[in-house]
Amino acid sequence: MTSTFLPDKRTGSHGPGAHVPSPSSGAAPGRARRRALHWLTAVAFQVPALVLFLVLVLLPILFALYAAFFRWGGFGMPSDYIGTDNFTRLFQDPVFLGDLWRCLVLVVLSVAVQLPFALAMAVLLNQRLRGRAVYRMLFFAPYVLSEAITGVLFSMIFAPDDGLADQLLGHVGLDGLGGEWFADPSMVMATLFLVMTWKYFGFHMMLYLAGLQSIPRELTEAALIDGANAWQRFRSVTLPLLAPTLRISVFLSVIGAIQLFDLVWVTTAGGPDHHSETMAVTMFQYGFKRYQVGYASAISVVMFGISLVFALAYQRFVLRRDLEGATTTMRGDAK
Repeated sequence: MTSTFLPDKRTGSHGPGAHVPSPSSGAAPGRARRRALHWLTAVAFQVPALVLFLVLVLLPILFALYAAFFRWGGFGMPSDYIGTDNFTRLFQDPVFLGDLWRCLVLVVLSVAVQLPFALAMAVLLNQRLRGRAVYRMLFFAPYVLSEAITGVLFSMIFAPDDGLADQLLGHVGLDGLGGEWFADPSMVMATLFLVMTWKYFGFHMMLYLAGLQSIPRELTEAALIDGANAWQRFRSVTLPLLAPTLRISVFLSVIGAIQLFDLVWVTTAGGPDHHSETMAVTMFQYGFKRYQVGYASAISVVMFGISLVFALAYQRFVLRRDLEGATTTMRGDAK
């Protein structure tokens, strides 16, 4: 005799040996399809950016590294292999060694003069002043101008005798302070740094303003109630909370000084007698004026190496706390 187990009409239960489908068994293929769709969507959005990065960034870097080991004029493919002679010549070249020194001077001046000036202006314009929006616009406006326009403008302002700078000094009886601003080896770097400060300090000022406005006002009010004066509030409350913005600003300023080119090229072209030349200007001179592209590639590799080492070291020892905090926050949000 065989017995057949039928489902109970009242309870819907099955008899022994009957297979009951899992409620989640039908949902698993749906989740897998959604996961695959999300993965394909992410790939579709990332592939164009990765292709552009590969073609426009990574391949030129690798080719510059390859060309740095050849004596190459820029036509055809490199074929005259000379090993590390370009790098040996590079660190024996007084012009390039001078470029390194001038780069260091610009970095120190930017961090020690330009950024504190931008911070002071940001603190001032963060107060309740009449017309502060106009001042912010005026101070930020130079950053909007291109480096080429800025260079042409200041070439006219600092033109010897007929320039606006010399005429203003003459009207106030300070004729002796004027002169050949960009043509005097002893004045060209100071003049160039003045132009750089005018051009870029507004950008850093706006960064600091954004950081200042993100500081809760309750903290400064609490310090004021505790009897702290303005300097104590700035040192103990404002400055520590503004530290992440300051660290980013210093990073951008240093990288900008290492790669400075267009402003120098338009104003002085590296003169007089290489006294305002930077690594980028020297690279351009050798690569596009003298057609020594192999040697210019070696300069570009050294520039890239300096920037990369600084960026990694700065991230490791200075930005580490900020990056860890951002990672922790993102992980917490993901939960």
